[in-house]
Amino acid sequence: MVGTNADDEDRFGYVTPENLGLFTDLYELTMLQGYHAADHDPQATFSLFFRRLPTDRGFVVAAGLEQALTYIETLSFGERAIDYLRNRGFDEDFLARLADFEFTGRVRALPEGTPVFPDEPLLEVTAPIFEAQLFETLVLNQVGFQTLVATKAARMREAVERYGDDQSLVDFGSRRAHGTDAGMKAARAAVIGGFDGTSLVAAGEAFSLPVYGTMAHSWVQSFENEREAFETFLEQYHEDTILLVDTYDTVEGAKLAMDVAENHDAEVGVRLDSGDLAPLSNEVAEIVDGRPIFVSSGMDEYKIADFLRDGGVATGFGPGTALTTSRDAPSLDLVYKLTEIERDGEMRPSMKLSSGKVTYPGAKSVRRVGDGGYEKDVLALRGEDVAGEEQLVTIFEDGDRVADSPELGAIADRAGTRRRKLPDDCRELRSPGTYPVEISDGLRQLTNDVEAELEAR
Repeated sequence: MVGTNADDEDRFGYVTPENLGLFTDLYELTMLQGYHAADHDPQATFSLFFRRLPTDRGFVVAAGLEQALTYIETLSFGERAIDYLRNRGFDEDFLARLADFEFTGRVRALPEGTPVFPDEPLLEVTAPIFEAQLFETLVLNQVGFQTLVATKAARMREAVERYGDDQSLVDFGSRRAHGTDAGMKAARAAVIGGFDGTSLVAAGEAFSLPVYGTMAHSWVQSFENEREAFETFLEQYHEDTILLVDTYDTVEGAKLAMDVAENHDAEVGVRLDSGDLAPLSNEVAEIVDGRPIFVSSGMDEYKIADFLRDGGVATGFGPGTALTTSRDAPSLDLVYKLTEIERDGEMRPSMKLSSGKVTYPGAKSVRRVGDGGYEKDVLALRGEDVAGEEQLVTIFEDGDRVADSPELGAIADRAGTRRRKLPDDCRELRSPGTYPVEISDGLRQLTNDVEAELEAR
């Protein structure tokens, strides 16, 4: 196999415990070697945040933090990684330090499922810069993707809650995901956002998720006729079966499915995967008489909302491509920036002044104001006395994990509860309102002071 190590030939994913330390951009390791050679290892705080919300998003839902935190906790450089870097020409003294790599710092983060807004840190790392610098690539990778998918899922759940009647949502998107790892993480993030389960069996096993499935058109086509296809399926699976009825003619397929179900004395539902779905679902609903109707075919939050507002009938939806690729907003403006650095034994605020990329200096606090419903956030300095409930939680202290990881179901419950506390207008699916995030007096003053100091240089 060209371009791979022999050990990887049977793998679909090439990042393993043996080479996880290499999941970083080359310049991170180049800088680390430079820090090491110069004996320059001050304490530093890096902040993970985004500057702008994606298209039509009034908020995003934090996700992927558990994988990022596990990486921070377990990162090491094994023999395979060290050998590769040696062949790249890195110094032996530096490689010996990498071989002994261990995180010793502090991490504060927004719990997964928390609504997040621009400039608010999803995660803050305070540690010697040799440690903190290294995490940039992977935390951006893990948090950015899952946050996008969890947000897309939350918007679909919002559409159901606004216009529907508690319809189920099942992830059908693994085949459209950008690789096996993406399919797994998308299934997890979808549940955080409000989905009930996934069609991906591996994700069900890995994350203890409910797994759902029906049949493909190929099953129906493989038999002499539709009746034989339905009967054979029912003979195998009996009760609680969903039959795909639109391989040839949706309405006639639904009638046939009910006739076969009656002959087998079985309770079945049907799936619609093509056509003008809202009116078709009404025709089918009259035929199936209260039995489940599951709708797939290009579903996203907009199509779900339109389907329900047009009077469509469904007990569940199976979104795929739009979910796992976050199709209308496939990237998040996520960055990992230095916000304070140790100089002369004291932590000093730091910031960028680049046009369009200014950052707020210092370690932060995110305060959320409002109990029954959220009114605003205040982005402040850590330790500043401002109103609201602190959102950032300390996960690591002195390199030790001090907060337990909640179960995925608890994260999903948190996400739903907190989303519903947001103002209605910022939860709109199109042209949402802007949720107010105020900059505290202390942070604003510090920003002005640091900016003036930097410009004076």
